[in-house]
Amino acid sequence: MSLSQRDIKNIWHPLTQHKTATAPIGIVKAAGAVLHDEEGKEYIDGIASWYTAMYGHCNEYIVEAVTRQMKQLDQIVFTGFTHEAAVTLGEKLLEILPANQSRIFFNDNGSTAVEAAIKMAFQFHFNKGEKRDTIIAFEEGFHGDTFGAMSASGLSVYNGPFEDFFLKVERIPAPQEDNLDEVLEKLKAIISNNKCAAFLYEPLVQGAAGMKFHSPEGLNAIHKVCREHGILCIADEVMTGFGKTGMNFASEYVATKPDIICLSKALTAGLVPMGITSCSQQVYEAFLDDDIARGFFHAHTYSANPPACAAAIAGIELLTSEEIQKSIRRIETNHKQFAASIRDHKKVRGVRTLGVILAVDINADMSRYGSLRNKLFEFFMERGIFLRPLGNTIYVLPPFVINDGQLQKIYKAIEESLVLFD
Repeated sequence: MSLSQRDIKNIWHPLTQHKTATAPIGIVKAAGAVLHDEEGKEYIDGIASWYTAMYGHCNEYIVEAVTRQMKQLDQIVFTGFTHEAAVTLGEKLLEILPANQSRIFFNDNGSTAVEAAIKMAFQFHFNKGEKRDTIIAFEEGFHGDTFGAMSASGLSVYNGPFEDFFLKVERIPAPQEDNLDEVLEKLKAIISNNKCAAFLYEPLVQGAAGMKFHSPEGLNAIHKVCREHGILCIADEVMTGFGKTGMNFASEYVATKPDIICLSKALTAGLVPMGITSCSQQVYEAFLDDDIARGFFHAHTYSANPPACAAAIAGIELLTSEEIQKSIRRIETNHKQFAASIRDHKKVRGVRTLGVILAVDINADMSRYGSLRNKLFEFFMERGIFLRPLGNTIYVLPPFVINDGQLQKIYKAIEESLVLFD
């Protein structure tokens, strides 16, 4: 019996309507930028398995680091204990994070990294004697699937049944070159009419919205208004972090820096789960008090899991290596060349690139998970290309180790796919 046949007997998959979905594909091996299924077919992983395996699947350097760690210390409670891998990871992260970041708080995935950040923001003000109950977020944002993170997300396809239970969130449009005055006016009105604790945002790229880009100058202007009103700025770098935008972090493009940063996905190079919420010294000091209740009483059993820390340390070492930095520039150049070649195609509504991110908007209307989008997904899979279009947006966010030949196969498949819309 195949993996797919066994799977459908007892597995409930994410983002899946099982009444209409086709059987899942059984993957038995992955290496570099390639996935292998149980029937021997290969697929180029054009999205690094949701932006995680950025240094390639089963990267030997990372696997060896984790193996060494597992033989020395597997799991240990992180309340009252510490260990070498956690301390080293904290040191290495703070070396590459924006300079105002001072403390590292461990959790276990992107959603919980955001959840911790929201709780930090609310308690930051509470500890100072203020009750602030409102989060400001972008329209069409996505921050995760736990309740706080989901509350801040603006995509109803994920949130619909739960919206009556959400935290209080007010939304502003993402800043573009032509709407900044409107955005700032709406922001100031929200601040005037609400007790705002934090502004939570995806810096420069709204991933789940369809890799939509926004202005760093506009984001900087929003930061300044928030600073004037004591509102904490929380950068959700779960998707954008660790080199994907061309910088180590998208926040580096913005002059003012966030008070809190959320990290996950590529943090551990796709090997094991981990999330981190970093913060400034100012945020950290608001929790220091003789009253124990003013501490941050938030915990995860697997906080600072040693093998996960080892994976993250190895990932940072690769990220900062000359080889990976050259690969980022190489992919960036390839993306720009392809974008220029396809920009004027009659079936292309728009194309944009930033770092290793490429997004192509098809000149057709389709639902996010509808039949036409599924047809597009299947078109790529038949050609050995793993991409997950977001409605009419085809995006590529490949592992840094992908080679030029593999990139050209992805580009060719995208161009060929346009015939589906004639």
